[in-house]
Amino acid sequence: MNLNILITGAGGFIGKNLTEHFSNVGYNVFGAGHKDLELLDEQAVKSYIEKNKINFIIHCAATGGSRLTGYDKDKNDVVNANLQMFKNLQKCLTSQMRMISFGSGAEYDKSRGLAKISEADFGKLVPQDDYGYAKYLISKEIEHAGNITCLRIFGLYGKYEDYRFKFISNAIVKNLLKMPIVINQNVVFDYLFLEDFLHIIETFIKNPPKQKCLNITPTESVDLVKIANIINEISEFKSEIIVKNEGLNNEYTASNKNLLKELGGAFKFATYKQGIEKLYNYYKENLDNLDLEIVKQDKYIKHCKTK
Repeated sequence: MNLNILITGAGGFIGKNLTEHFSNVGYNVFGAGHKDLELLDEQAVKSYIEKNKINFIIHCAATGGSRLTGYDKDKNDVVNANLQMFKNLQKCLTSQMRMISFGSGAEYDKSRGLAKISEADFGKLVPQDDYGYAKYLISKEIEHAGNITCLRIFGLYGKYEDYRFKFISNAIVKNLLKMPIVINQNVVFDYLFLEDFLHIIETFIKNPPKQKCLNITPTESVDLVKIANIINEISEFKSEIIVKNEGLNNEYTASNKNLLKELGGAFKFATYKQGIEKLYNYYKENLDNLDLEIVKQDKYIKHCKTK
């Protein structure tokens, strides 16, 4: 069957990369941003899917949550908006269609540290924040849906992310500008490299995973100071690394044992140095296209949240 893939949130970091990648490898891709398709309008969603003969949906669009900026205060009802977008898409699914919906580590409740948390821990605590709670409720719905997979993202880095405040991109650009790399507080993360992420999604389009909800994280975790040191290893310029607060903030990592089983065991993740070096070279080539004054002002440091 020829796939006509709808990618929601196509103007964002994840959606833009997915749209570009799957278009390049020969799929019929319909990348829809907010201006292209109002996901809160049930009839508009139904008409769009029918008109374009969509038979696979990759749902990236979301509102709220730290994956925006942490200072997004204009979203009045994060829970209802996220649920409504998901439900409007779900209602359009037939038995011949499939959907991948992106979840978040926030579903496990980020009010405390998450250290290699597994899918079996889901539901033991209900998230206290609106974004995590919305994603939690969507996962609960997916558990009983026959043709939807939830992939829970913890950390993801690569081109097109917001270099103004996303740590790895921001640190690379600061190094290229010969600036210090400032860290509010060190913390251990699971950061998945974009190319690995795209490979995982492509694998699951061709071979649907048996498990309904999966953490998609690399095997190796990393802390922010180590990332800064890797950037200094790659670059000729060695940025000063400034840590503003002592100690470690709440860890944010997950077990990927179930993911590896679904991928067949042969999957090899990029090392942090490999991924960061590729991203470093991307920014080096595109430095003139960035808003460098924003980076130099460093006005987003208070939004570089580590939990």
